[in-house]
Amino acid sequence: MKQIWLLVLILNISIAGIVNAQQKVIKDADLLKMAKKELVSAAKQYNFLKTQINPDQFPKAYFPENDSLSTSNSSWWCSGFYPGSLLYLYEQTKDASLKKEAVRILKVLEKEQFNKNTHDLGFMMFCSFGNLNRLEPKEEYKQVLLNSAKSLCTRFDPKLGVIKSWDSKKPADFLVIIDNMMNLELLFWATKVTGDSSYYHIAVKHADNTIKNHYRPDYSSYHVVNYSKDMPGEVQRRHTAQGYADESAWARGQAWGLYGFTLMYRATKDEKYLNQANKISDFILNHPNFPQDKIAYWDFNAPNIPDAKRDVSAAAIMASAWLELADYTNPEDAKKYLNNAKEILVTLSTDKYKAKPGTYGGFILKHSVGHLPAHSEVDVAISYADYYYIEALSRLVSKI
Repeated sequence: MKQIWLLVLILNISIAGIVNAQQKVIKDADLLKMAKKELVSAAKQYNFLKTQINPDQFPKAYFPENDSLSTSNSSWWCSGFYPGSLLYLYEQTKDASLKKEAVRILKVLEKEQFNKNTHDLGFMMFCSFGNLNRLEPKEEYKQVLLNSAKSLCTRFDPKLGVIKSWDSKKPADFLVIIDNMMNLELLFWATKVTGDSSYYHIAVKHADNTIKNHYRPDYSSYHVVNYSKDMPGEVQRRHTAQGYADESAWARGQAWGLYGFTLMYRATKDEKYLNQANKISDFILNHPNFPQDKIAYWDFNAPNIPDAKRDVSAAAIMASAWLELADYTNPEDAKKYLNNAKEILVTLSTDKYKAKPGTYGGFILKHSVGHLPAHSEVDVAISYADYYYIEALSRLVSKI
């Protein structure tokens, strides 16, 4: 009798395993179908978007309250996202008109390789020229990227061990924002193609000091750290410019850190960066104010939750980061990251967050928050939300 009971139990477990495996296959098949459909839809939107701008303009944001499209010149920190999105969409759909537009607008952006007044050359040049060089390697693209890396390195202070983000009129100020973690990928690429380790060491030094000075014990991040030029190693102030308060957790800042330390582990294979990315993930996923639909409020400590604005850009960055981080971590965490990334992408692909074709000036996603305390770009479509959404969809396709 005992043997019969055991046989029945084993049979039931086997059947359950087969059913679960089939469900997973169906689920992944549906996800793949969804991702490919969304990429085709996004390509159509960007074919519309390219008709809405002047030849020397870069789409920046769309304001639904007055049906207006905001654009910038090439020096704005977001200028690389438009060509980068076009190139990701070309890669996934093979729509040659998207690549043609990307190559055209990159001619306008090209001069920024010599811009030493910004720390955002990674965003501007690696998201754009980096993607083009990856898809179609050419010496001219490589040189643009190398010049960009050299320009970025001029903002590094070896005594402080960090790259300056924002300039200040006060001589003692040396302002560094968490966003700067995203620009380090350009430096790792420069070392890889030249063999010059100086770029690599600058990136590592900056990341190590970011861990030391930007992060709280709960692995949430300040937005801004003001180092002291007069006293190397000293911090004058830690605060949050675009979040709710100095001690709050601005959502996009947490996303920048998550993504930044994931790419740090990819580039170095140093376990401390993997640990940092995992701990940041724990902070986000275990936070009581992380919404059920995974689309983060603009600040985890916003006072009017659950009525606070959502930040779709933060959600898209998180999804893309977790899809990569899942490749590096243990199976349990990998499953958690993948599931959350998939949930985010499914949610963003609904009418609640995605613009209807031919609307929103050609942008894809609604409801991002740029700088709420300054009443700037609040509840709008924004270029970097689209870029990381497209990147995340592309990463999802490659995983299924």
